[in-house]
Amino acid sequence: MKQSILFSKTRKEVSAESESINHQLLVRGGFVNQLMSGVYTYLPMGFKVLKKIENIVREEMEEIGGQEILMPALQPKENWEITGRWDTMDDLFKFTSFYSKTDLAIGPTHEEVITPLAKHQIFSYKDLPKYIFQIQTKFRDEERAKSGLLRGREFLMKDLYSFNTSEKELDDYYDGMIKVYNKIYKQIGIADKTYLTFAPGGTFSKYSHEFQTETPAGEDIIYLCKKCKVAINKEIIDEQKVCPECESSDLKEIKSIEVGNIFKLKTKFSQSFNLTYTDKNGKSHLIQMGCYGLGISRLMGTIVEVCHDERGIIWPKEVAPFDIHLISISEDEKSNKIYEILKKEGFDVLFDDREESAGSKFKDADLIGIPTRIVISSKLAKDKKVEIKKRSESDPEIINEEDLIKYLKRS
Repeated sequence: MKQSILFSKTRKEVSAESESINHQLLVRGGFVNQLMSGVYTYLPMGFKVLKKIENIVREEMEEIGGQEILMPALQPKENWEITGRWDTMDDLFKFTSFYSKTDLAIGPTHEEVITPLAKHQIFSYKDLPKYIFQIQTKFRDEERAKSGLLRGREFLMKDLYSFNTSEKELDDYYDGMIKVYNKIYKQIGIADKTYLTFAPGGTFSKYSHEFQTETPAGEDIIYLCKKCKVAINKEIIDEQKVCPECESSDLKEIKSIEVGNIFKLKTKFSQSFNLTYTDKNGKSHLIQMGCYGLGISRLMGTIVEVCHDERGIIWPKEVAPFDIHLISISEDEKSNKIYEILKKEGFDVLFDDREESAGSKFKDADLIGIPTRIVISSKLAKDKKVEIKKRSESDPEIINEEDLIKYLKRS
């Protein structure tokens, strides 16, 4: 992609209301545009990042047995009345249809859709277990949408629902999902600061689990066990003054961002909708359910909060919008030639061919945060050399043009 034709542009300043780092850098870097509080347009580079995170999550959900579907965002009031949540969920968007006069909701979650759906597909023990997920835009009427992509009114989320014959089967899958979530966080570059966190189980079970990423920008407070690195949400610290894993009382208070949560729903929703299966003897049982949520767009914001410096974003290579940022400094003919070679070799390249000063191009490159920067200048071209710099490192390297592809494939 030539930067001169890129739809989005970098900005020097953002609104004074932009308090969070991810909001400031994503807007300035040309990744997102804020339409209103808690609602964003994902511009070309931002959309590429979002899709890369989405694809990593999708692959891991399929690996653990998930089958992908897409459920409606528009949901009937009747389903929410069955579960008793129509009047109790305070962030549920509700409206009345102008033509049918029926009351509707725009989905913040999908238990009220997936459970009755399962009644059409699951009948006996032979149909179980089943693991169904979607990646879909959710809507929540947040009282105060803030912190950029970390708390929005419209956001992209993965939610997977498990259907099991027994609590033991549910427990085993739940434990496996913890490992999968940790694998995802490792792939996207935030694992070192992300902790499994015990949280309230609500009406479902004693505990649920969150995954919390440590950052000063976080709006949550957790207590991290210094011994085993498991954490406790502030909401249950009064009742749980020691680590639930190792029973250590050496806990450290930190600020964090919730980047995932998982619940053992057990039979709460299957009972509401009478979702049952028949065993080998023809006896009917309620199906055990679990719910596994992960905010795709929130992960994007969290990565920026964790992976940045004073100059801009430092994207992990697995989710970066491009592999390489190629910068031409008064050497367009040679730069175009190298640009075509890089594309032919399979690299995704952002080519800064704009008529801007070298300083401006370097500042934008640091702001955008693509992992590898290659500079072509008249002086370097004369000696058949190029400059390569990793965004995460301070010093560039000068190498021969003929060694460029070998260097890139090795690094």
